[in-house]
Amino acid sequence: MITVLRLGHRLGRDDRISTHCGLVARALGADSIIYTGEKDDKMIESVKDVTERFGGKFSVGYEESFKKVIRNYKKRHFSVVHLTVYGLPIQKKIKKIRSSKKVLVIIGGEKVPPAVYHLADYNISVSSQPHSEVASLAVFLHDYFRGKELEKKFNKAKIRILPAERGKKVIEKR
Repeated sequence: MITVLRLGHRLGRDDRISTHCGLVARALGADSIIYTGEKDDKMIESVKDVTERFGGKFSVGYEESFKKVIRNYKKRHFSVVHLTVYGLPIQKKIKKIRSSKKVLVIIGGEKVPPAVYHLADYNISVSSQPHSEVASLAVFLHDYFRGKELEKKFNKAKIRILPAERGKKVIEKR
Protein backbone atom coordinates (compact mmCIF):
# COMPACT_ATOMS: atom_id res chain seq x y z
CA MET A 1 0.00 0.00 0.00
CA ILE A 2 1.42 3.37 -1.01
CA THR A 3 0.03 6.75 -0.07
CA VAL A 4 1.53 9.97 -1.40
CA LEU A 5 1.60 13.11 0.73
CA ARG A 6 1.89 16.27 -1.39
CA LEU A 7 3.06 19.18 0.75
CA GLY A 8 2.14 22.84 0.46
CA HIS A 9 -0.35 23.14 -2.40
CA ARG A 10 -0.86 26.82 -3.33
CA LEU A 11 -4.06 27.97 -5.03
CA GLY A 12 -3.51 29.51 -8.43
CA ARG A 13 0.17 28.54 -8.51
CA ASP A 14 0.25 24.76 -8.08
CA ASP A 15 -3.03 23.64 -9.66
CA ARG A 16 -1.42 21.90 -12.61
CA ILE A 17 1.62 20.45 -10.82
CA SER A 18 -0.47 19.14 -7.92
CA THR A 19 -2.95 17.59 -10.34
CA HIS A 20 -0.05 15.91 -12.12
CA CYS A 21 1.23 14.56 -8.79
CA GLY A 22 -2.14 12.90 -8.31
CA LEU A 23 -2.29 11.56 -11.86
CA VAL A 24 1.23 10.11 -11.68
CA ALA A 25 0.55 8.58 -8.25
CA ARG A 26 -2.59 6.89 -9.60
CA ALA A 27 -1.16 5.77 -12.94
CA LEU A 28 2.04 4.36 -11.46
CA GLY A 29 0.59 2.27 -8.68
CA ALA A 30 -0.02 4.36 -5.55
CA ASP A 31 -3.30 3.82 -3.73
CA SER A 32 -4.01 7.38 -2.65
CA ILE A 33 -2.75 10.93 -2.38
CA ILE A 34 -3.27 13.48 0.38
CA TYR A 35 -2.71 17.20 -0.18
CA THR A 36 -1.73 19.80 2.40
CA GLY A 37 -1.42 23.55 2.02
CA GLU A 38 -4.34 25.52 0.68
CA LYS A 39 -7.49 23.47 0.13
CA ASP A 40 -8.42 23.23 -3.54
CA ASP A 41 -11.63 21.28 -4.14
CA LYS A 42 -11.42 21.84 -7.91
CA MET A 43 -8.00 20.21 -8.17
CA ILE A 44 -9.08 17.29 -5.95
CA GLU A 45 -12.23 16.78 -8.03
CA SER A 46 -10.11 16.75 -11.19
CA VAL A 47 -8.09 13.77 -9.93
CA LYS A 48 -11.25 12.03 -8.71
CA ASP A 49 -12.83 12.55 -12.14
CA VAL A 50 -9.89 10.92 -13.92
CA THR A 51 -10.13 7.96 -11.52
CA GLU A 52 -13.85 7.61 -12.21
CA ARG A 53 -13.39 7.74 -15.98
CA PHE A 54 -10.18 5.69 -16.32
CA GLY A 55 -10.90 3.21 -13.53
CA GLY A 56 -9.02 1.72 -10.65
CA LYS A 57 -9.17 2.23 -6.92
CA PHE A 58 -7.50 5.51 -5.98
CA SER A 59 -8.48 8.02 -3.35
CA VAL A 60 -7.60 11.67 -3.02
CA GLY A 61 -8.05 13.91 -0.02
CA TYR A 62 -6.97 16.97 1.88
CA GLU A 63 -5.49 17.39 5.37
CA GLU A 64 -4.50 20.63 6.98
CA SER A 65 -1.55 19.30 9.01
CA PHE A 66 1.27 17.34 7.37
CA LYS A 67 2.61 16.45 10.83
CA LYS A 68 -0.70 14.84 11.77
CA VAL A 69 -0.70 12.80 8.53
CA ILE A 70 2.87 11.59 9.05
CA ARG A 71 2.28 10.69 12.70
CA ASN A 72 -0.94 8.81 11.86
CA TYR A 73 0.81 6.78 9.17
CA LYS A 74 3.74 6.03 11.45
CA LYS A 75 1.28 4.70 14.06
CA ARG A 76 -0.05 2.39 11.33
CA HIS A 77 3.50 1.11 10.71
CA PHE A 78 4.07 2.80 7.36
CA SER A 79 7.64 3.55 6.32
CA VAL A 80 7.90 7.28 5.66
CA VAL A 81 9.93 8.15 2.56
CA HIS A 82 10.62 11.81 1.80
CA LEU A 83 11.74 12.45 -1.78
CA THR A 84 14.26 15.26 -1.78
CA VAL A 85 17.23 16.30 -3.89
CA TYR A 86 19.24 16.35 -0.62
CA GLY A 87 18.62 12.71 0.33
CA LEU A 88 20.53 9.48 -0.06
CA PRO A 89 20.53 7.96 -3.57
CA ILE A 90 17.46 5.83 -4.26
CA GLN A 91 19.59 2.98 -5.59
CA LYS A 92 21.27 2.63 -2.18
CA LYS A 93 17.99 2.31 -0.21
CA ILE A 94 15.26 1.00 -2.51
CA LYS A 95 15.65 -2.66 -1.47
CA LYS A 96 15.15 -1.74 2.18
CA ILE A 97 12.18 0.49 1.33
CA ARG A 98 10.60 -2.26 -0.81
CA SER A 99 10.69 -4.60 2.19
CA SER A 100 8.02 -2.39 3.77
CA LYS A 101 4.67 -3.16 2.19
CA LYS A 102 3.19 0.09 3.54
CA VAL A 103 4.84 3.33 2.45
CA LEU A 104 3.98 7.00 2.84
CA VAL A 105 5.84 8.91 0.11
CA ILE A 106 6.26 12.62 0.79
CA ILE A 107 6.78 15.03 -2.08
CA GLY A 108 7.43 18.67 -1.50
CA GLY A 109 6.08 21.94 -2.66
CA GLU A 110 7.50 25.43 -2.40
CA LYS A 111 9.67 24.93 0.69
CA VAL A 112 9.74 21.75 2.73
CA PRO A 113 9.63 22.37 6.49
CA PRO A 114 12.68 20.98 8.39
CA ALA A 115 10.34 18.78 10.47
CA VAL A 116 9.69 16.61 7.39
CA TYR A 117 13.38 15.65 7.20
CA HIS A 118 13.29 14.60 10.88
CA LEU A 119 9.96 12.76 10.75
CA ALA A 120 10.90 10.74 7.65
CA ASP A 121 12.39 7.30 8.00
CA TYR A 122 14.21 7.86 4.71
CA ASN A 123 15.22 11.05 2.91
CA ILE A 124 15.72 9.79 -0.64
CA SER A 125 17.07 11.46 -3.76
CA VAL A 126 16.36 10.31 -7.29
CA SER A 127 18.95 12.82 -8.51
CA SER A 128 21.32 15.30 -6.94
CA GLN A 129 20.11 17.92 -9.37
CA PRO A 130 17.06 20.21 -9.16
CA HIS A 131 13.98 18.51 -10.62
CA SER A 132 10.24 18.35 -10.13
CA GLU A 133 8.30 16.44 -7.50
CA VAL A 134 6.31 14.86 -10.34
CA ALA A 135 9.50 13.40 -11.81
CA SER A 136 10.74 12.26 -8.39
CA LEU A 137 7.48 10.48 -7.70
CA ALA A 138 7.44 8.78 -11.11
CA VAL A 139 11.02 7.53 -10.76
CA PHE A 140 10.43 6.37 -7.19
CA LEU A 141 7.24 4.44 -8.01
CA HIS A 142 8.82 2.89 -11.10
CA ASP A 143 11.82 1.73 -9.07
CA TYR A 144 9.71 0.58 -6.10
CA PHE A 145 7.48 -1.59 -8.31
CA ARG A 146 10.39 -2.70 -10.55
CA GLY A 147 8.49 -1.55 -13.64
CA LYS A 148 5.51 -3.86 -13.00
CA GLU A 149 3.22 -0.83 -12.48
CA LEU A 150 3.35 -0.26 -16.24
CA GLU A 151 1.31 -3.47 -16.68
CA LYS A 152 -1.35 -2.50 -14.13
CA LYS A 153 -4.97 -3.04 -15.13
CA PHE A 154 -7.57 -0.51 -13.99
CA ASN A 155 -10.94 -2.05 -13.10
CA LYS A 156 -14.24 -0.39 -13.89
CA ALA A 157 -12.71 1.92 -16.51
CA LYS A 158 -15.19 3.87 -18.60
CA ILE A 159 -12.37 4.90 -20.94
CA ARG A 160 -9.51 2.68 -22.11
CA ILE A 161 -6.65 3.73 -24.32
CA LEU A 162 -5.34 1.03 -26.63
CA PRO A 163 -1.68 1.07 -27.62
CA ALA A 164 -1.12 2.40 -31.13
CA GLU A 165 2.01 3.43 -32.98
CA ARG A 166 0.12 6.23 -34.69
CA GLY A 167 -3.22 7.84 -34.00
CA LYS A 168 -5.48 7.44 -31.00
CA LYS A 169 -7.42 4.30 -30.16
CA VAL A 170 -9.91 4.84 -27.36
CA ILE A 171 -12.69 2.60 -26.12
CA GLU A 172 -15.50 4.31 -24.20
CA LYS A 173 -18.17 2.49 -22.23
CA ARG A 174 -21.39 4.35 -21.96
